[in-house]
Amino acid sequence: MTDKAISPLRRRLIDDMAIRQLSPKTQLHYIRHVKRFADFLGRSADKATAEDVRRYQLWLASIGTTVPTVNVSATALRFFFRVTLKRRDLADAVVSVREPRRLPVVLSPEEVGRLLASATNIKHKAALSLTYATGLRSSEAVSLKLTDIDSDRMVIRVEQGKGKKDRYVILSPNLLELLREWWRVARNKGWMAPGQRWLFPGYRGQHMSARQLHRLVRLAAARAGITKRVGVHTLRHSFATHLLEQKTDIRVIQVLLGHKKLDTTALYTRVAISAIGEVTSPLDLLLKMPG
Repeated sequence: MTDKAISPLRRRLIDDMAIRQLSPKTQLHYIRHVKRFADFLGRSADKATAEDVRRYQLWLASIGTTVPTVNVSATALRFFFRVTLKRRDLADAVVSVREPRRLPVVLSPEEVGRLLASATNIKHKAALSLTYATGLRSSEAVSLKLTDIDSDRMVIRVEQGKGKKDRYVILSPNLLELLREWWRVARNKGWMAPGQRWLFPGYRGQHMSARQLHRLVRLAAARAGITKRVGVHTLRHSFATHLLEQKTDIRVIQVLLGHKKLDTTALYTRVAISAIGEVTSPLDLLLKMPG
């Protein structure tokens, strides 16, 4: 779309997002949801009333819009109303929906082992092993650079992860050896040419896509005979749960995962089966007391 095709209102919204350095993906979501709201109104969104906002959210509910989509829409509209239009009354009229807290799908260590063993080549095995061994999000794993691997300190630098924050995650000796093996194979095949900075190169000078990593996980799980619904985030959930079962401090896990709130990390206490099994019931303690 050319600048001439962009309305002054949309241009102001885009500028407001640029000033606040929102990610390109977030900007795209906000523009799409504000446009959808305007299409519903049948007129410019700056002419909206609080009743219009209410009717729109009722319509979203009536067509079965998922809770995550409703909440992204709410966030986008609040930004538009509060920042671009300076209409706090409209922003306050937007309602978010409480999302059900469901337990994450977690693989057992044995299942993870089968999944990793089902990788068909060294690149896929290295990418899947790294994802499980570090607990990285898909976007973080695929965008790692060769220089992010710090073998002296045995850590991996995650640059500008979710929330635009840098952090470090653990680099296990076994993972380091696997990554070195992958690097040697890739160099011999000409994939690690000078100037190529990505740990997992993709096409046209870009890194492997998050979608490709998701596909690798699903294919490996299918080959391993795992019937659970598995994705990249399943490996992240499994990483956190297995650490918790090994009695790793939950605050350390919070830092490794890059969680802003401890409550988010605490969810894994509900799926750490072996840790739950080691808890002594107060009944047992009571019955051991002298009568």
